[in-house]
Amino acid sequence: MVNEMNSEVAGMKSIVVGDVISGKITKVEDKQAFVDVGYKVDGVIPISELSSLHVEKVSDVLSVDDEVELKVLKLEDDELVLSKRAVQAEKAWVSLQNSFETGEVIETIIADVVKGGLVVDLGVRGFIPASLVERHYVEDFSDYKGKTLRLKVVELDKDNNKLILSQRVVLDEEVEKQKKHLLQGIEPGMVIEGTVQRLTNFGAFVDLGGVDGLVHISQLAHHRVESPSDVVSEGDKVKVKVLSVDTESERVSLSIKDTLPGPWEKIEGTISQGDVVSGTVKRLVSFGAFIEVADGVEGLVHISQIANRHIGTPSEVLTEGEKVQAKVLDVNLDEKRISLSIRALIEEDVEDHYADYESHKEEESSGFSLGDMIGDQLKKYKS
Repeated sequence: MVNEMNSEVAGMKSIVVGDVISGKITKVEDKQAFVDVGYKVDGVIPISELSSLHVEKVSDVLSVDDEVELKVLKLEDDELVLSKRAVQAEKAWVSLQNSFETGEVIETIIADVVKGGLVVDLGVRGFIPASLVERHYVEDFSDYKGKTLRLKVVELDKDNNKLILSQRVVLDEEVEKQKKHLLQGIEPGMVIEGTVQRLTNFGAFVDLGGVDGLVHISQLAHHRVESPSDVVSEGDKVKVKVLSVDTESERVSLSIKDTLPGPWEKIEGTISQGDVVSGTVKRLVSFGAFIEVADGVEGLVHISQIANRHIGTPSEVLTEGEKVQAKVLDVNLDEKRISLSIRALIEEDVEDHYADYESHKEEESSGFSLGDMIGDQLKKYKS
C-alpha cells in the first residue's frame, strides 16, 4: 500500500508550498514526527504544528503508520516541513463559519482550564470566557476539564485566529423556550402553586416553574399590607391565581388574595340580623359611619341610626377609632353589606328602663325620676 501511495504521489507534477497532501507516519520523536508523502525525503511535522493547543509529546497525538493530511509549509531539496494543524484549521474555519451563521450547537470536551475561562480544540483554539460558561456565577472551574459542554459560536475572526464560544447562550435559549412553552399553558383564572423568589417594595415575584409572575402588594392579602415581607418570605410555597398573561412581554399577574377566603366569607354564619356586635368606628361620612365589626368587614350605621335625636353630622356623636356597640339590622353577604343601628340599642335600653321605672313608681316620691334612672346609660354604647 505504501508503494501504491508513493507511486500516486510520484505521479503528481510537483509539490509546492500551500499544497495539502496525504502521508503515513514513519517515525515519532518527542518533538517531531516524520512522514512519507512520496517525496525524495520524509517530511517533518514539528510538535508545534500538530494541534491548535499545546502538546507535550508528539506520541500523544500521532503513532507510526497513522494516515494524515498535511499542509506544505516549507519545501527545499533536502527539507520538507508539514503541518497537521493548518489542515485542521482550514476545515475548522469553514465548519465554524457555518455553525456561526446557522446557530448550530456544538458539543465538545473542555481541553483546558485557563485564567479567565475554558479552552477547547475545534480544529482551532476556542475560548469560553468565564462569564459565558453558566447562567450562574462559578467560582472554581477546575473540575470542568474533560467535561462535555454544548456551545455556540458568538464571535469568529479567522484573520486574527479568534474564536469565542458560549454555553450560557445555549442555556439562556433553552430557558426562554421553556418559558414560552409554560406561558402558553397558563391562562387567567388558573390556580397554581409557586415559590416566592424575591420581594420588592411593590410586591412579590413568584416562580411558577420557569416563569416568574408578580403578585402586586394589593393582591397579597384581603387586608391592607404595608410591606410584602409582612405576608410572605422568599422561599415560601404559595398558591396563586392567574389574573392576566402577556406572552409577548412574558408578564404574568398573580393574586394570593384571590386564593384565600375573604373576610366576608369568614363571617358567614357568625353575624345575623338582630345580633348585637362590637366594633371600631373606621370612617365618618356625611351619611353615616362605617364600623369594622370583623377584620376587613365594615357595616354602615346610617346617620338616622346613630342617635335617638336629630344630628347634623355623625361627628357630633362619634369619632374615628372609637369602640361602639350596634344592633345588626340586615346582612347581605353577596353584596358585602351590613346595616347597623346604635339608635336601636339606645331605644331598647330606654324602654327597659322605662318598664323598670313603671314598676317602681312608688319610689318617685323619694326624689327619683326617669332621667335619673337612665342617667349615663347611653354612654355605654360608645365604650
